[in-house]
Amino acid sequence: MPRPCRAEDGTGESWARTVERSGRGRKEHALEPALASKRIAVIGAGKIGSILLQALLRKGLPAGRVRASVQHAESARARSKSLGVAVGTDNREAVRNADIILVCVKPPGVGPVLEELAPAVTKKQLVISVAASVPTSYMQARLPAGVPVVRAMPNTPCGVGSGMTGICKGANANQSHLEIARHLFETVGRTVFVDEKHMDAVTGLSASGPAFIYIILESLAEAGVKVGLPRDIATLMAAQTALGSSQVVLETGDHPALLKDAVTTPAGCTIDGILELEEGKLRVTLIKAVVKAAERAKELMFAE
Repeated sequence: MPRPCRAEDGTGESWARTVERSGRGRKEHALEPALASKRIAVIGAGKIGSILLQALLRKGLPAGRVRASVQHAESARARSKSLGVAVGTDNREAVRNADIILVCVKPPGVGPVLEELAPAVTKKQLVISVAASVPTSYMQARLPAGVPVVRAMPNTPCGVGSGMTGICKGANANQSHLEIARHLFETVGRTVFVDEKHMDAVTGLSASGPAFIYIILESLAEAGVKVGLPRDIATLMAAQTALGSSQVVLETGDHPALLKDAVTTPAGCTIDGILELEEGKLRVTLIKAVVKAAERAKELMFAE
């Protein structure tokens, strides 16, 4: 298991940045005590909200401790049936008596939702937002004084328990609030604590990253077809090769460049392939893709 390392928050305070693995192929563990007794409200039980709810319920959180809300009554009925929890359209009702409030709405909707919730929220509750680009200061300004806010950026592989979530704290949150958020998102993958100034970079790398990886996988599969493999076999081989390679990085902690060199024998076929990648500027193109996505992440709060 990776060792915890240190990070600095914006005030100079040092706190643990913990990276933890979970997901498919790993034994399911019971819910952490820090979460097992909590009452959780999910505002916006869409894709990521539903994924988190399902993971919490699967790990043992009683359905009676969960409430959720969506915009439309028809969607509320459907979500309630599929999730097995109370789902309504009244946001304030959903957060009443909740210990943790998960805000899972799109960035432009965060402000209006928090202003609606403000009269019903107290500083005894923890607000966790998964909205890209929305800073904790913006959220704190729309909530009563002292309410702790944590910001998180999960990605779509959370849906299969192999997600990556970056987490940062607002001014009113403390280490215990961060730990609660960590336990929550570890139900769907790995977590890492970062300074808030890095959250747009988290969005550009791990939240947008799966799309970049899928393009690489599609290209590798197409290459397999080009050299004679059936498409289903080529796709399987590309995906498993990427999965195995990633696992080696995670398990060994070795730098990818070192692992690349271990595969690359003198005058072998791999070095010829690497030469083609370098001539095609794959490396710089991927770097530019992440930079561009991170820059765009800064604007999402204002996008309609």
